[in-house]
Amino acid sequence: MLEHLVDYIVAAGNDILGVAFIASLFAAVLTSMGSLAVLFTPRTRVSRYVLLDIGMGFSSGVMTVASFTSLLIPAIELGGIESALGGFVLGALVVAFLNKALPHEHVVKGYEGPTWGLRKLRTAWLIAVALIIHNFPEGVAIGASSAYDVREGAVMGIAIGLQDVPEGFAVALPVAIATGSMLRGVFVGIASGFSEVVMAVTAAFMGSWAASMLPILLGFGAGSMIYVVSHEAIPESHRTGHEGKATIGFFAGFIIMLYLDASLS
Repeated sequence: MLEHLVDYIVAAGNDILGVAFIASLFAAVLTSMGSLAVLFTPRTRVSRYVLLDIGMGFSSGVMTVASFTSLLIPAIELGGIESALGGFVLGALVVAFLNKALPHEHVVKGYEGPTWGLRKLRTAWLIAVALIIHNFPEGVAIGASSAYDVREGAVMGIAIGLQDVPEGFAVALPVAIATGSMLRGVFVGIASGFSEVVMAVTAAFMGSWAASMLPILLGFGAGSMIYVVSHEAIPESHRTGHEGKATIGFFAGFIIMLYLDASLS
């Protein structure tokens, strides 16, 4: 079934930009589905945190494998270790800069960013900014993979889409709690997913327009995702006492992504 989905995305997209658009749109739709799940979750705070921690662990596993098998290894094969590592470090630095420069809020850790943002921005939008920062490298990964090979781009879109289900839930839930409106949480969750589409198409265009940039772009996507995993996703999933469940989620995401990459690429 998944192989047919990959074939459909490649055929429907027809070219690099088309595949990047459809694959990232698929991921955005699954983000929306995760956001809608907020309407059907248990009302207790503990139950919701368990689901969030498992979901963030799952996302971390998917992004870890994707960073190496679908981004870093192709980058090394295309441009050598220097270009791949250069892009990798640049990607991590850019996301680190965005993390410091843009005011945003995490589910457990709370506010992060310049102090002016704490006074001027509402909690719901702070959380939305946090997820946009997270979606930025995912969009780059889909676009860069599509520029490298359209089938790789389709596989990346499916894999990122799977981990975007819990990510959509992760943005919608705190917004719903902060605003007292489940529907507002769903809306912000859906909107956050579509930032991936913009980044995916941009990265695909850059990679196809300047082939020499592709190894750096692939490394960039890997570095930015690993930064999110190490600095944000795993620490956040271990803050509420559910480390064991989050670790199980990590291994599930790791195994599923590795299987997808090996069987569908």
